[in-house]
Formats: sequence, C-alpha cells, structure tokens
Amino acid sequence: MTTDAAAHATTDIRDLAEADLDPALDLCYSVFHLKPGDRTRNFHRDLLRDGLRIGAYDGGQLAGMAGAHRRTLSVPGGQLPCAAVDFVTVLPTHRRRGILTSMMDALWRRCAADGRPVACLWPSESAIYGRYGFGAATEVYGIEIDASRPLALRLAPDGRPLRLIDPAEAPAVLAPRYDATLPQRAGRFTRDRNWWRAGALDLKGASNNAGQEGFGAARVVVLGAPGEEPGGYAVYRTRGAGKGRSGAVRVGELEAESGPAAAALWSYLVSIDLTSTVEVQGRPADDPLLYLAADRDQVRVTGQENSLWLRLVDVRAALTARSWAAPVDLVVDLRDTALPANAGRFRLTAGPGGGATWEPTAKAPDIALDVRELGSCYLGCTPLRHFLHAGLATEHTPGAVRRLDAALETEWLPFTGENH
Repeated sequence: MTTDAAAHATTDIRDLAEADLDPALDLCYSVFHLKPGDRTRNFHRDLLRDGLRIGAYDGGQLAGMAGAHRRTLSVPGGQLPCAAVDFVTVLPTHRRRGILTSMMDALWRRCAADGRPVACLWPSESAIYGRYGFGAATEVYGIEIDASRPLALRLAPDGRPLRLIDPAEAPAVLAPRYDATLPQRAGRFTRDRNWWRAGALDLKGASNNAGQEGFGAARVVVLGAPGEEPGGYAVYRTRGAGKGRSGAVRVGELEAESGPAAAALWSYLVSIDLTSTVEVQGRPADDPLLYLAADRDQVRVTGQENSLWLRLVDVRAALTARSWAAPVDLVVDLRDTALPANAGRFRLTAGPGGGATWEPTAKAPDIALDVRELGSCYLGCTPLRHFLHAGLATEHTPGAVRRLDAALETEWLPFTGENH
C-alpha cells in the first residue's frame, strides 16, 4: 500500500500553465458536479487566465488546482490588494495527501510576490479553511418583503424621479455611486468596467444564477434625473407568476446615499406589477431598510450567514493600512501555524488620524489569539470580545480586549455583496 507521504512525494506543485486551463476547468466542474454552458465556461477561463494559478500534478496529470483573482478590497480607511481565492479543487482519489496544504503554501508565496497582504474566499465548506487562517469577516442577511401591498415606511421617500436605464449603459452611470460607498463600508471590491458587465450585471449571461427559477435578465433603476449624479440605484430581476409559484422581484444590488433615497428605491421594487414578493439574498446586517420599515412583519429577515472569509497574509501590512477608531497600545501574542513570519509577540500602537505600528517585542502580552480570529475582527465584523467569551482568545490584561474592540470599530458593518 502506498503511504500518504510517498503519494505526496510524487505530486508536483507548480504554476498552472495556460495550456492546462481547460483541463483545470474540467477537473473543477467534475468535482463540484457542475454542467456550465459555453458562456459560463468562457467566463471562468478568462478569470483563470488573468489570475494567480496553482496546479498539483501527479505524474504529469492534473490532480488539483487553486486560483485567485486579483482584486482590490475596501478596508477601514482605505483599500488593499487582495487575492480572491477560487476554483480550489482536489481529485477525490488524491484527498488527504497534503495537496491542498501544499497549494495553499504556494498561494501565500504568490501573494507575497504579487504584493497582496490579504486573501479572501467564499467557502463551499467552511470547516476546511479555518485551519489555513481564514476567518469569517463579513455576514449577510436574507430579506423578504411582502409586496402584496405598498411598503409601509417611517419616513417619506426621496422625491427625485426614478428611471430605468439600459443595463449596457449602466456601468458609467452606476460606478460613481458605487465608488462613493467604498470608503463607507469595508469588505467590498473595486470594479472596472469589465467586472461591472460580467459580474454585477451579467451582461455576458455567464452567471450560474441567471435564468434560474424563471427570473429574467438584469434590470436597472436609478434615482435622479438624467445628467445628475444618481442618489441611488438597484439592480434586480423579475419573474412572472406561474404554475405553483408567485410573481417575484429578486434584488441583486441596491445602493443609496441616504435613508430617503433607500426608501424610494425599496418602495419602487415593492410596487412592480404582477409580483407579490421582493427577495433579497444578501444585505448588510445593519441595512437601514430594517429600521425604515414601519411594519416589520412586512419586511422579514429570512436568513443570516457568513459571506467573505479573510486571511491576513502579511499581518503588519494589513494592520498598518487600515484606520483606527480609538487609541490603542498593547502587546498581542499572535499564533499563525501556516505563516510563521506572522507569529510571535508584537506591540500594536494605533489611533485616529495617525498611522499604526506592529513591531516585535519581548514584553508580556496583553492579549493572545490566533490569526483566524484577527481576520474576523479586521474589517469590523465581529468584536474580539465574542471570541474571548467563547474561549478562543485570552486576555492577560483586564480591559485589553475592550480597548482593541474600540479601536477596530467601524461606523458601518462590513458587507460583501458579491459571491465570487
């Protein structure tokens, strides 16, 4: 019988060649039981071609792969280059040989060479990635609105006109409003025109969700007259009533500059004829809609789940790049078994309006935690005290965790509306 160690010794971890893109996609689709059409396959091929690519070869045959898109992530007070991990696949015949660990080790080296201090992913199996230092860094709510009657609100909607625009022209119109929200909420990605077209609007028809459950193509409504900067917008799809199903509106994205602007957009979506439900698959946990609604029986939270998982690849670079809400000066004992350069005892000093430092020290620690928990706290999603209460962090100096929480706090909770 071949031992795991001997089997692993025959596996070669190296850059995935462009000539192997199609075999790599075949491998991924086989493992995840997918049957995408040509448009989706072409979309995925383009993503792989432009990203970081790692292959695991056994005797020259592809046995595993991992890719990462080059994205830029909004963090409190700024933006950071990020590796958005995707297409992680290992053949069932090659599991438990250390192949995934070897590919992740190779990914960290690629991130360092590419100047990407953070990595992220949307896990299909969340139990896998905690051991590689990823922590849940944003969460989303599913929301359902009863659209059988007008939306009951606690304030008057913005009175500016609403207008439908051609989705093909939408990137130029919507991008300024979307970009304006990036400093407000961490956890979001910058977009170029191609990402708008292929991702947010799916103009290439490549999304696996497009057309499912009878929903049509994306539609775009904008708040504000032509020629003025939009006060908000919504991207949505509609479905007519049919056998065994009701008419519905599915909202993919909604951005608004204020509560009244949000009220105008939500009121419009609820008012669309021949529909009785507005479905929203991902909204921030502190979405103003939850407070604008005069009748919370009409606006229901249908689910809550983690969205983006974050890995601090270069802890110093990540911590010194973000802003801080309150002064903090303490010593952190950080565990990181996958990236030993991050591990050790460090003094963190930071404060509003100033930079942060993260320097090695021999002083006694105030707090001890794992890099996974630090990743969950980094964008402002989960206070460290929750991990303290769960026994996943240690407070050596009374009050240290509260001080760090105050420094990490953000005005708005982080949010990631994209899922790839």
